[in-house]
Amino acid sequence: MPVVEEFSTIPEMFLSLTARYAHSTRPMLMAKKDGEYRPISYQEVRRAAELTAFGLAALGIERGDRVSIIAENRPEWVYCDQAIAALGAISVPVYPTMTAKQNEYIFNDADVKAVFVSNQFQLTKVLKSIDSVPTLKHVIVMNEYTNVAEPQVMSYADLLERGKEFSKQHPDHVSNATKRVKPDDLLTLIYTSGTTGNPKGVMLTQSNLCTNVRGASSHIRIEEGDVLLSFLPLSHSFERMAGNYTALACGATVAYAESIETVQANLIEVRPTIVTTVPRLFERMHSRIMKQVSAAPMKRQKIFFWSIATGKAYAAAKKAKRFSPMLNVKHAIADKLVLSKIREKLGGRMKFMVSGGAALPKEFGDFFEAIGIVIIEGYGLTETSPVISANKLEEYKFGTVGRPIPHVEVKIAHDGEILARGPNIMKGYWKLPEMTTEVIDKDGWLHTGDIGKFDNEGFLRITDRKKHLFVSSGGKNIAPQPIENLFLASKYIEQFVLIGDRRMFCTALVVPDFDSLKAYADEHGIPYTHNHDLVQHPEVNELIEKDIDQIQKDLANFERVRKFILLSRPFTIEEGELTPTQKIRRKVVEEKYAELIDTMYQGIN
Repeated sequence: MPVVEEFSTIPEMFLSLTARYAHSTRPMLMAKKDGEYRPISYQEVRRAAELTAFGLAALGIERGDRVSIIAENRPEWVYCDQAIAALGAISVPVYPTMTAKQNEYIFNDADVKAVFVSNQFQLTKVLKSIDSVPTLKHVIVMNEYTNVAEPQVMSYADLLERGKEFSKQHPDHVSNATKRVKPDDLLTLIYTSGTTGNPKGVMLTQSNLCTNVRGASSHIRIEEGDVLLSFLPLSHSFERMAGNYTALACGATVAYAESIETVQANLIEVRPTIVTTVPRLFERMHSRIMKQVSAAPMKRQKIFFWSIATGKAYAAAKKAKRFSPMLNVKHAIADKLVLSKIREKLGGRMKFMVSGGAALPKEFGDFFEAIGIVIIEGYGLTETSPVISANKLEEYKFGTVGRPIPHVEVKIAHDGEILARGPNIMKGYWKLPEMTTEVIDKDGWLHTGDIGKFDNEGFLRITDRKKHLFVSSGGKNIAPQPIENLFLASKYIEQFVLIGDRRMFCTALVVPDFDSLKAYADEHGIPYTHNHDLVQHPEVNELIEKDIDQIQKDLANFERVRKFILLSRPFTIEEGELTPTQKIRRKVVEEKYAELIDTMYQGIN
């Protein structure tokens, strides 16, 4: 549904919402404390944000100052974000997975004056570089922490106390500051997680985010009373806009998962109606379900696959509006035996799920649609606030990212690159005017770096990243992403990186699904102690080779994987191989495993 209140700035949205629902019994936020989820009312959130703003004002934070947030998803993230915005200051969210050196670069580049950190671990990282950041005057710690000698460090509780005192002396300070906030003011600096070089600060204005919230809400049907489970990092533009601003603007409640590892349990506890996520979660869910099925007796496996096939047939008939009495009966049986039980594991109330951040393999869309949960896929960049296009619940096509949202123009350049223009396009890169003009042309079109095309119904299909397109030594163009997505459907493959740029043929680095491999090894008497033993075993390599050959049989010869190497550990954010939204940093991986990759091409002239 549309947003429940009109607004032109984020502070205006926040004040309108908290006034509208001031006496509502429905919570604005939910967070787990002492083992159970507890509601946080609109009044509580507003009071906490106002006190945080007064506290920052007491520290001397003013309009235009940059204030960073380094924290996992939690209510305090929202309090701090809204407090910074209320003062007309500029938030600089930082991923909790960043290293101390990466933090230091961002702090210095943005001239950060204050930073909120969630815990002792994040504080320790900040303290490592505090002497190297001359602008950094205040560090506020949300959790309890070990007292340190640094005079800049204080607790969040102390900040709130300062806020109370400041509000007594200057009761109109925050409201006056908020009135001065204009749509063209900078709201946030979001540093993109580039694969090479230093990250760039994307300048997003109040208007950029507000127009994107309104546009996205017309495609993503969030309603009053909906409950969203939030676990993608709020420091990422997708979760901050879709799972935070848009959800709240539509009158929904946002509940925070404890961590990515507890999502399965939190789904059952919170029973959300909507989840915003990335394709990696669907891969994990699908893999977990298929493992359980493969371990079941043959009779149950047959019932499962019959139910999924029936679910797919029912979904196709529903879209075509051609039902038959027999299919309805079959679907009712399939739903009772299998489909409803899978939905219960997702909380039992899920209306739909939103996927962004990377391409969603079509088979996962088909599978979840069959069980009765539609995945709405969207597309965008940090530089576009972030949504450019999205499917709709009543009008969607798997394998596409839907149609452009209202007020966003999209066209395809002569070389296939997707260009976007509209009120959601960033103001530019912080302190990088030349780089800004490289991506935003004189007519206001932002060059996304993605390759795509429209189908005959106006649905946008992303084929690959422009910079990721391979050119084989034989001159063939290869788009790695769709090929990689094919192999991720294998129950034995967890991660897959295609290699082939300027090479004679394609090879791959493969991270197996070790749970599935161990089950196979146990069943076939293959001895192992560690993952390394499994990836070295000839029978395991033969198993993966057969799977790869079967999956790629319909690929062109130049796209097929001729050699592969199994890795004994997954790619991780901590090792710099994944972005915070679980996308492979291809250049980092290729550099780290260069010697291993070269062995697959040895003897080739």
